[in-house]
This record gives sequence, structure tokens and C-alpha cells, in this order.
Amino acid sequence: MHFPGQHAQKYQTPEQIVAHIDELMAEAEAMLEGPVVNPAQPEVQHLRSRLAEARAGMLEFMESAQRQVTAGARFTDEIIRAHPYFSLALAVAVGVIAGALIPRRPRAGYA
Repeated sequence: MHFPGQHAQKYQTPEQIVAHIDELMAEAEAMLEGPVVNPAQPEVQHLRSRLAEARAGMLEFMESAQRQVTAGARFTDEIIRAHPYFSLALAVAVGVIAGALIPRRPRAGYA
């Protein structure tokens, strides 16, 4: 059975997941505005299954992001431990450049 708005794709980006959740919310609001429905109706069951899919997709995305962040932190730690002086020099250089690019406001009382 095919329902309007049904998707068979995997959601890979946060924007796609948020768009999917927004679509689910719009469908839920449309159902709530209509007459009282029997929870056993196919539309309600379909909405529940899509909500479960969206939750599963969000959990999968969060787990993937957590793995990537952890891997990046480990890699960064290894590089810093392998090259501590270079890492320190790079951090100082980035700080100096950022400080030079950030506009400064004059303080009150100082001219």
C-alpha cells in the first residue's frame, strides 16, 4: 500500500531528517484537525510507523556522528602527542591570526 509522501530512501544529512520530521508533524496535525479517528485505521498505523522510522534514522545519525567525532578526537590527540611543538606553534599562529581578524570595539572611558 502506498501513502502520499511515503519515502523509501535513507536520510543521510541532518537537514533531510529534520525535513522528514517536519513532514510527519504536518501529517499528524492534519489528522488531529479531522474528525476523531479509530486508532486501528491504516493511516494512523502508517503515521506511527513513519514516526518510528524517523526516530530510528535520528538515532542512527547521532550514533554515526558520535563515532566520527570520537575518531576525530583520537586522531587529533595522536597528532598532538606525536608533534607537540608543531601543534603548539600552530595553535599560537591560529590565535594570533584570529585576534588580528576580530574587530575591536573601543571601551567606554578610553579614547
